[in-house]
Amino acid sequence: MKTFKFSTALAALLVWFAAAFTPNLTHANTSMEPASDYKPPVSGTALDKATAHPKRHLVIVTKQGTIKVQLFEKVAPNHVAQIIKLTKTHVYDGTTFHRVIPGFMIQGGDPNSKDDDLSNDGMGGTGTPLKAEFNDIHHARGICSMARTNDPNSATSQFFICHGDAGFLDKNYTVWGQVTDGIEVVDKIVNLPKLQGDNPGKAAQIIKMTVEGE
Repeated sequence: MKTFKFSTALAALLVWFAAAFTPNLTHANTSMEPASDYKPPVSGTALDKATAHPKRHLVIVTKQGTIKVQLFEKVAPNHVAQIIKLTKTHVYDGTTFHRVIPGFMIQGGDPNSKDDDLSNDGMGGTGTPLKAEFNDIHHARGICSMARTNDPNSATSQFFICHGDAGFLDKNYTVWGQVTDGIEVVDKIVNLPKLQGDNPGKAAQIIKMTVEGE
């Protein structure tokens, strides 16, 4: 097993995000990129190597608008398959983006967030624990990746969308897609008023998720 050396501060940050249960974090990047300048970060040959079905997208309909995500089946086949399965069985419908941090990411996909108890948001999941499919895609603005615990092979349903650059997560979290449309919705969600910690509550609700282009 390979080992990696990190600074004390960076290691603490990775442990926080991996746990997915602790609400405090020093923001990784507080820069706010204008939505009008956004272009999907993976294109050309790199995109060809990442996705098997260029026309297939995940469609995330939220209270703030719709986000479309291109799926990277070639580099994260098992993660994409599980996300599609959970989408088609309506697991994500009614969940929220329970953790939103400007300049960093919005995180959602926890079935616990369907209820009105904010205290259990971020502590749940569903589906088969997935073996990590770490790849070379950089965690840039608009990249979608999988949340997990300290165990690299523990991802189930929770995921996050990068609001800013989060390169310190590269090769430690499984990238499975990228936003192609609706980055301005990510901007709206990340700036919603918080009700508890980094949680904006039902204002960040996912109304439904579907798969388009099959």
